[in-house]
Amino acid sequence: MSAFKIFIVEDDPLYGQMLKYHLSLNPDNEVYNFESGAECLKNLYRGPSLISLDYSLPDMSGFEVIKKVKSFNPEIPIIIVSGQEDIATAVNLLKDGAYDYFVKDEDTKERLWNSLKNIKERLELKNEIDVLKAEVGRKYEFRNIIKGNSPAIKQIFTLIEKATKTNITVSIYGETGTGKELVAKAIHYNSHRSKYSFVPVNVTAIPSELIESEFFGYEKGAFTGATTRKIGKFEMANKGTIFLDEVGEMDMNMQAKLLRVLQEKELYRVGGTKPVKFDARVIVATNRNLAKEVQKGNFREDLYYRLLGLPIEIPPLRYRGNDILILAKFFVDEFTKENGMEKMLILPDAQEKLLKYPFPGNVRELKAIMELSCVLANTPEILADHISFNSTNAKSDFLLEEDTLNGYVKKILTYYLQKYNNNVMVVAKKLDIGKSTIYRMLKNEEI
Repeated sequence: MSAFKIFIVEDDPLYGQMLKYHLSLNPDNEVYNFESGAECLKNLYRGPSLISLDYSLPDMSGFEVIKKVKSFNPEIPIIIVSGQEDIATAVNLLKDGAYDYFVKDEDTKERLWNSLKNIKERLELKNEIDVLKAEVGRKYEFRNIIKGNSPAIKQIFTLIEKATKTNITVSIYGETGTGKELVAKAIHYNSHRSKYSFVPVNVTAIPSELIESEFFGYEKGAFTGATTRKIGKFEMANKGTIFLDEVGEMDMNMQAKLLRVLQEKELYRVGGTKPVKFDARVIVATNRNLAKEVQKGNFREDLYYRLLGLPIEIPPLRYRGNDILILAKFFVDEFTKENGMEKMLILPDAQEKLLKYPFPGNVRELKAIMELSCVLANTPEILADHISFNSTNAKSDFLLEEDTLNGYVKKILTYYLQKYNNNVMVVAKKLDIGKSTIYRMLKNEEI
């Protein structure tokens, strides 16, 4: 452990030596004495952990020394030791960045010792937090959390890397279960904002009447039940990242309010009259095609362009080829490790079965399937029989059984006729085929 370096800046040599002796009783402390402000400033390169500063020095005032120390390194705590008590001076010094203020008396040694103890505890806590944040950063290094080597995934790695270097808004597109939030976290925790909060918000999980107060907070008394002020998600994300999932589900009224907030970089809490500035990176995700939603009149065009930024499209798992097996192995290894089970292998027949399945639920579904297969297998080997598909997506399930093109056409038409109550006109329009084709197949009892 490196020494805790303490600078004592004191123009009274005897008093300075007394403080040095007292603080040096702890072998972890490395104490230096200086008799002027200039001498202290010349030695800042040594990297002091704490400065005990006499307010009345022969060459400069305590205010001047604090200003120059803080310009060198604002994190260095400074304790002022003064020969006289002046409340106004003390208050101004504390405002200028001093950590504490003592008057020279018989208790100064103990006060300095206690203050030093508090500073060390605070520093240890800060170091612990920094270590935890570094661990989180390593955990979310995007090549560690996003598994795969398909061309589509490699392209996503490239886009994530570009996104981490700027503050550009990012819009993530992809089907449910493809890992949109994972990509958002990878961007945040690999950017310069990683030391601050990542605040995820699922738009669909918030009732429309509460979404404004959840986003922007509210003041005490803003409505019945608002007994205290509440900070909203955007303020929580200040200096960090706010992730708006399923942003395409937001109603038009809230879209207008969100647009204003993003344009002005300030918000008003519900019931508030004063603007609140914020600085948060915005990442949005949706499984909808927002450009088409704009054409349909369901999404504001101006908000669409405000949110577009850097678009990242995550491909469905069924288009990622061998990534399916890479992810399957990862989920098996993760599950067996978490549950104290021996390592398991996915045998070729099981691999073949996985590669033939379309995964309508994407990566999320694959994870559930592989965890279940670990439980069903009686040996360290996962066979095809241990792979169980329980998809609720009827449109994709029919692909599991190989058929002729004509067979697939019949299945598709049957599905759509059932879905739209045998309304041939609607089905013909949906599938962009002639209604006479449907009538003919119905007449011949082909469907």
